[in-house]
Amino acid sequence: MRGLILAFQLLTRLPMPGLPVVGVPAQAAGWFPLVGLTVGGLVALPLLFVPDPRLAALLALLLWVWVTGGLHLDGLADLADALGAVHKATQQNRARFLAVLADPHVGSFGVIALVLQLMTKFVLLWLLAEAAPGWLTLLLIPALIAAWARLGALAWGQTLLPLKPGLGARFAWGGGRWISLFWLLALLAISLLWLPALCVAPLLLAGWGLFLRQRLGGMSGDCLGAGIEGVESLLLLAAWSLL
Repeated sequence: MRGLILAFQLLTRLPMPGLPVVGVPAQAAGWFPLVGLTVGGLVALPLLFVPDPRLAALLALLLWVWVTGGLHLDGLADLADALGAVHKATQQNRARFLAVLADPHVGSFGVIALVLQLMTKFVLLWLLAEAAPGWLTLLLIPALIAAWARLGALAWGQTLLPLKPGLGARFAWGGGRWISLFWLLALLAISLLWLPALCVAPLLLAGWGLFLRQRLGGMSGDCLGAGIEGVESLLLLAAWSLL
């Protein structure tokens, strides 16, 4: 249960008993997809109960940002700034990349990435609110999308080397491969039954992992957060396109 509580503590603003991060087993990462199901279920509430699709989409987006504390958006901004500062994979540029990645300030590339991501999610949530055929679809789409994205964070942490000490390194290899396989099969089964469009998720997760391996040579907490944001947007697009 410590791992479950820590997973919610790390990835959400939901009230949880405070636990020290140091010394808690990396198996907390094995609960990330369950955290995603919870986050997505909460995000779906405005889509279910607010009749105007534009207002529903806005409230869902605000809730999405609040419940996650903007954690993954911060990772997206940091990674965008670091990639924008480095154009070639040299040893000198690698040091600059890591320095920019660790810089708490947001640069122009990060701002652009944040604006585009928030606009993308708002428009796609709006389209989903208009096009979804029923309440169950509106509930399952955000829940499954958030779960798939956090399964990605678990899988990337298990298969990629840490770029630097930090949160990503602390949860690397968390939970063992069997927990990833369990979540993969469970989410695939639910997606096949209710939302076949989301079965593209494993390809998206593998694609981001391949990009991190080839372009950066590993991962960090910021890379995981950026991947979560990217996967969520692409899965929203996939879900809407096949409704």
